[in-house]
Amino acid sequence: MTNPMRRLLLTACPVLLWVITAFQLTMVICLFRRYGRTKNMLYLLSGLVCVGLFYDSLILSLGTVLSEGAFLKGISQLRYISHGGLIPLLLPICAYALSMNKPGKTAVWIVTGILIVLGIASGAVTKTAAENVAVIRYASDTVLTPGWANTISTSVLAYGMVIPLVIAGIIVWIKQKTPALFLSGFLMFAFSALGPATGNFDLIFFISMFGEVCMVVFFLVYADFNQKHKPQ
Repeated sequence: MTNPMRRLLLTACPVLLWVITAFQLTMVICLFRRYGRTKNMLYLLSGLVCVGLFYDSLILSLGTVLSEGAFLKGISQLRYISHGGLIPLLLPICAYALSMNKPGKTAVWIVTGILIVLGIASGAVTKTAAENVAVIRYASDTVLTPGWANTISTSVLAYGMVIPLVIAGIIVWIKQKTPALFLSGFLMFAFSALGPATGNFDLIFFISMFGEVCMVVFFLVYADFNQKHKPQ
């Protein structure tokens, strides 16, 4: 028998996906407008990450109205490619938040560039299969997808990018007296773990989206803090 929490998640998922998509689009516009006004790289980088999250949300939302087929499968493949190409930008966000010197930022950008190439490549070769849990979505088939691509998408991009964000957030919290950057990474990690912790493994994609919302919100909060306290 389905427990009350699971019934609630299954019922709310189709509607909340559209709500989250609209929110992510609003955040993209907000972050890019702030970048246009201030030229602060934290707004730009956060906005680009949010573009990937918006596209991810949009494709999942379309799974509430579209049927299985080549079109949904094709645009879902792009979801993995955009994820692989944009999530590595979390590293330069850390670098700019920590006010690294030029050689440090250059090194971070080199690593980021390598990860972007690997992320896009892994997304391109990811094999997907249709699943119907609250919505129709094309999820990664870990059996058919090459092992190296699974490693990049899960170990490196899913968790490997959040850990530096949490560590950088702790340092920023100590030095700059704001927990915003730490909360962006910590809440992302916490919501990602909530699915398995509650036994809803097949709803991780939905539960973790609340962590993504929190991450973007606190990116904006921190970027505003950074802009306010920037040396004139």
